[in-house]
Amino acid sequence: MSAPSAPGAPSAPGAPSAPGGPGTPGTPTLERPTAPGYRARRTLPLRVEAVRQLKRRRTLVMGGIMALLPIVLVIAFAVAGGSPGSRNGDVTLMDTATGSATNFAATCLFVSAGFLLVIPVALFCGDTVASEASWSSLRYLLAAPVPRARLLWSKMAVALGMSAAAMVLLPLVALAVGAVAYGWGPLEIPTGGTLPAGTAARRLIVVVAYIFVSQLVTAGLAFWLSTKTDAPLGAVGGAVGLTIVGNVLDAVTALGDWRDFLPAHWQFAWADAIQPQPEWGGMIQGSAISVAYALVLFALAFRGFARKDVVS
Repeated sequence: MSAPSAPGAPSAPGAPSAPGGPGTPGTPTLERPTAPGYRARRTLPLRVEAVRQLKRRRTLVMGGIMALLPIVLVIAFAVAGGSPGSRNGDVTLMDTATGSATNFAATCLFVSAGFLLVIPVALFCGDTVASEASWSSLRYLLAAPVPRARLLWSKMAVALGMSAAAMVLLPLVALAVGAVAYGWGPLEIPTGGTLPAGTAARRLIVVVAYIFVSQLVTAGLAFWLSTKTDAPLGAVGGAVGLTIVGNVLDAVTALGDWRDFLPAHWQFAWADAIQPQPEWGGMIQGSAISVAYALVLFALAFRGFARKDVVS
């Protein structure tokens, strides 16, 4: 029998720590080994994730749809005689669509902001995590090892970046197509007056930025659903469906002031930015509501995924 160690003497290599030592009392102190040079923040770089997503067919299809919409509208206006015509006696952006390239770009944003631009946001944000689960590759990414928070940050950043790119692509193509079809000129305001072409182009940048911010609610909802299901179509369809429900509720005038808390209520507040004297109050309130909802939904996504038992 070996003699007991003297008080204060170091224990033998590999021996469990004594009660009162470091670690949990009465249990061995275990150190998790890590590979030399491993850095959690360097796993799944944004460049790698962006290239993976850009090569997917749905990205190419969505980019093609955004680029083709202005061409389809030009053809439609040409078939209709070049002027869409007013409706119910009200003058809207549709009535001035063929006035110049800036008018045409504003019209493209007007007809697509309510629904079409929702689809790329829901697609890119709702498909990103759920598709990995449906391919049974999510657990292999986490075993790489990619920390869960790092994986979500990378996928969320790339999804938001691609959503923003889709929103920028539409007005850029519209300006190019409109310049060829209708010429470059000032923006004719439906209610009267004009904006110089340079000023109108700068205002359109603000409009696109606001539309992106207003769609953060859809992005957060789709991303949260993507972490809850293995079916990408379920996450994308759920986000689009709930966005449509919000638009329907906003049309219910009986809700009164409660509609002010619906993100859909402020989706066309950007129209105030293309006035001779722009009004920013509606855009500020709409941005605040959208960002608040989005932060809650993104936080729920990170919290739920951190505790999720990933088996696919």
